[in-house]
Amino acid sequence: MPTKSIAEQRRRNATALLEEPKLDALLVSSPHNVRYLTGFTGSSGAVLLYRDGHAVLYTDPRYAVQSHQQVDCQVKIAKGPLVRSMQRDIRRCVPARVGFEQDHLTVGQLEALKKDLPMRAELVPVTGIVEGLRMVKDAGEIALIRASVNTNSHALEKALKRLKPGIAEAEFAAEIDYQSRKLGAEAPAFDTIVAAGERAALPHAQPGAAKILPGMLLIDMGAFQDGYASDMTRMVYLGSAPPKYRRAYRAVLEAQSAAIDTVKAGAKTSAVDKAARVVLQGYALDREFVHSTGHGLGLEIHEAPRLGRKDKTKLEAGMAITIEPGIYMEGWGGIRIEDTVLVTQNGCEILTPTSKELREI
Repeated sequence: MPTKSIAEQRRRNATALLEEPKLDALLVSSPHNVRYLTGFTGSSGAVLLYRDGHAVLYTDPRYAVQSHQQVDCQVKIAKGPLVRSMQRDIRRCVPARVGFEQDHLTVGQLEALKKDLPMRAELVPVTGIVEGLRMVKDAGEIALIRASVNTNSHALEKALKRLKPGIAEAEFAAEIDYQSRKLGAEAPAFDTIVAAGERAALPHAQPGAAKILPGMLLIDMGAFQDGYASDMTRMVYLGSAPPKYRRAYRAVLEAQSAAIDTVKAGAKTSAVDKAARVVLQGYALDREFVHSTGHGLGLEIHEAPRLGRKDKTKLEAGMAITIEPGIYMEGWGGIRIEDTVLVTQNGCEILTPTSKELREI
C-alpha cells in the first residue's frame, strides 16, 4: 500500500494528464486505479472524483473505518448509491468536462450519473489515463513486485516436492496455490495453469481431473502479494525427455533469451516480440507461436504495455514486464518459458530466480 505522501504525489502527476483531453475533472472507478491514487484496498464500493488537485473518495459504510485509515484525501461515506453523492458535488463545482473511465463504469451507473447534472457539464469517456502513470513503477512498487516474484518461485519449488505421476492436474494446481499462500501471498494472480502432455498445447489450459503422467508438464503460476502480481511459466518433464522435446525446449529458451536481450529503455515492444519470433523461425516453429511475447504487470496481472507484433510502445526504465514466448502443437503438447523482467536504462534485470535449465524429474 502506498504511503500517504506517495499517493498524493501520484495524484499530482495525474493532473497533467487531464490537460490533453481538456478535462476539468475525472471520475476514477477502476479499483486498481483508485488504489494507485489513494492507497484504498477495498475490493469494491469506491469511486474517486479528482479535480484541480483535489480528490474525494466516495465509499459506503462497509469501508468507513478502512478508508479513513488508508486514505489521505477527503472521504465521503455515502448513505445511498455512490453516484448520487457524486452528482451533488459535481453540481456544486460545475465543471465543464468530466471524464469517466469507459472501461470501468457500467451503463447503469453512467445513465444514473447523467441525471440532474448541470446543463454545461459534459461527460467524456476516457481510457488509459491512470494506467499510463502505472506503467512505470516507483521504487516501492518494484520492491513489492520483487517480493511477489520470490514468493512465486519458492512456492513452485515446494510444490514440486509433492509432484508424482498419477496426481491430477487440479490437485497439483491446488498444491501450488497452497504453498504460495503459506509463503505470504494473498491470492493467485490468475487461475494457476497446470497442463500435462498433449494438453500443454492449450496456452490457457484449465487444470482438471486429467492425470499427470510421464511426459511434459507446463506450469504457469503467479501470486498477488501486498497487492502486486508476479508471473512465471516453467516446464517439467516427468521421465527422460526425448530429442524432439529437447530441441523444442532449446528453441523456446533461445527465443526467450533473444527477447530479453532486446529489452532496454527506448526499445519498442514490437522489437522485443520480433526477436523471439526470428529465433523460432530459424527452428521452423514460428507458426506455433500464437500469442504475444509478454505484457506489463503490477496491481493487475495484465497491464500496459503489451509486447506484440504491432505494438509500438517504447519501453521505459521502471516498467515490469513478462517475457514468455511459447510453441503449441495439437496432438503433441506445448512449451512456454516465462520470466518477470524489470526494464532498466541500459537493459533489464530478470527478477525470476527459478532456473530455466531443462528439468527432468
